[in-house]
Amino acid sequence: MLNQMFLKGIMGVSIAFLSMTAFSASIEGYWKSIEERTGEQLSIVEIRKGSDGRFYGKIVYRYPNARGFSLANCTKCPAPNTNKPILGLEILSGFREDPDKRDSYIDGRVLEATSGKVYKGKAVVSGEGKRLRMRGYMGISALGRTVVWLRTDNATP
Repeated sequence: MLNQMFLKGIMGVSIAFLSMTAFSASIEGYWKSIEERTGEQLSIVEIRKGSDGRFYGKIVYRYPNARGFSLANCTKCPAPNTNKPILGLEILSGFREDPDKRDSYIDGRVLEATSGKVYKGKAVVSGEGKRLRMRGYMGISALGRTVVWLRTDNATP
């Protein structure tokens, strides 16, 4: 009887441990981008998995700008995005899950709509899936910038 209880206890702890380690936060969903210098909310980006198994993100909502200036089209973006509307613009492309690090995504491209520059990108989902640390860089990752996006429930605030 004692052996059975002991075995059930070991099984229960093992299952609980496996379920905790098996949890992986997905990059898919809606993310609120925030200007890290001012704390101003910029946009909501929807990230979805493409048919090729990679992840792509587009702007689905733009917050009103505190200064009254709002960029409507991506005038500085390279082709094929030149002069495309910011709303609906794909700013993330080609991200794939890192096979070596849980909740990490690599080999992506990040388009900065205000400057039109395209950066290499990688991302990590943290904070129980509530934060996305998005890093854009040129050349090596050490020469880049990281921004934190917050998960939100839908495409509108």
